[in-house]
Amino acid sequence: MESLVRKALKGNGRKGHFFPFCQFTKFLYSSFISSQPKSPLQTIGEEQTQNPYTELLVLRAHRDIVRFLVQLDDCRFASAGDDGIVVVWNAQTGEKLLELSGHTQKITAIITFPPLEACEEKNQLILTASADKTVIVWDCDTGRQVRKVSCFHSTVKCLTILQRLDVWLSGGSDLCVWNRRLDLLCKTSHLSDTGVSALIEIPKNCVVAAVGKELIIFKLVAPTEGSLEWNILEVKRLLDHQDNILSLVNVNDLSFVSGSHVGELIVWDVSDWTVQACERNFWTQLDTQQEIKLCQKPNDISIHHFTWDEENVFAAVGRGLYVYNLQMKRVIACQKTAHDSSVLHIARLPNRQLISCSEDGSVRIWELREKQQLAAEPLPTGFFNMWGFGRVNKQASQPVKKQQENTTPCSLELIGDLIGHSSSVEMFLHFEDHGLVTCSADHLIILWKNGERESGLRSLKLFQKLEENGDLYLTV
Repeated sequence: MESLVRKALKGNGRKGHFFPFCQFTKFLYSSFISSQPKSPLQTIGEEQTQNPYTELLVLRAHRDIVRFLVQLDDCRFASAGDDGIVVVWNAQTGEKLLELSGHTQKITAIITFPPLEACEEKNQLILTASADKTVIVWDCDTGRQVRKVSCFHSTVKCLTILQRLDVWLSGGSDLCVWNRRLDLLCKTSHLSDTGVSALIEIPKNCVVAAVGKELIIFKLVAPTEGSLEWNILEVKRLLDHQDNILSLVNVNDLSFVSGSHVGELIVWDVSDWTVQACERNFWTQLDTQQEIKLCQKPNDISIHHFTWDEENVFAAVGRGLYVYNLQMKRVIACQKTAHDSSVLHIARLPNRQLISCSEDGSVRIWELREKQQLAAEPLPTGFFNMWGFGRVNKQASQPVKKQQENTTPCSLELIGDLIGHSSSVEMFLHFEDHGLVTCSADHLIILWKNGERESGLRSLKLFQKLEENGDLYLTV
């Protein structure tokens, strides 16, 4: 696969040159898709009429795996990965704006650092953590290294901002609270050698930290008249997971959701931290009896990522995608084999669409659709019943009702397949006006563009240029 992609992209990654995706897919589908072994993976043809991303631009700057993308504003984003550098890009043109060098090992976390409202300078700041046990604050407008902290005893794996309290937290083998000047305000005792894997903010000045298979609730105590010092107190430990927690997100003002290595999805009440709902049966969510049974290795059911809307939680479970309805407390749609390898990142798009990327190097676009419901009662059977006489066979109706209970009311239909990377796609960003950005273990970033929109912009630019040069005129 890698040699095919590199051959296709060779000579087409020049600055400012967009490669037509339709030509690219025709080359890859004939060389790659046909050579793959048979699998239950859903495929789509070359003519992807609902896929708007028909042009791509390859961005090269990194020398190792690119793991992180973060949006800075409406037209800029930053990338970071195992080479320890941060690169700032123009999302519209693909131009490399800045390269930030300061870490000596791979970057393990990155977040935006919003400026103070009272501050006159509104420069965009970001925080980066690294395996070199440092955290750096960067100015993404100037490229300047603002501050650096080097007092960590372990690698910081996650960062989060508590903007209301104007502090930020770092999670490693312990949990630390910092102010904007990077002064350490308080910290917990040693929590775990494996460290904090995820952090979220919840009401009442509390945070939830995922540590192994436990969720720990901490409360931040701000300075008062009686005490001038900050403090962080452990309030409760939630022990409902059976294995390490990989995903943790807030889904609304009432709930947060966690997902584990063995496919447990738990919905928690954000106020009293009790279990609202739990789903451990993703592998029994089958649409038909003919669905191929897959080997349930641990990685096949790991929940790597969540996204959500007002009604549903979308979960990346192993190689599959699942839609869990919060009100119904059940899975309403699934694609058990959405990709050939583990799904690493998912996000919602407008118009009930979902996008996913995977270790198999692909990026796929899905649409959530309602299925046509089965009739509540079966048709009458027998000679007299075929003319409208007699009673409905109640025994015959039981399998139908049972089937209706077990089937999912919606489906995820594949509408786009973006093949451009030659290795695992780690994550992506969606810009409403500038397209899609993906990063990969192949060291590349790809900017996917709406071909129809880009064609219109080029035509408009040409029209304006002709008008400026006086070459545009009417002939009688």
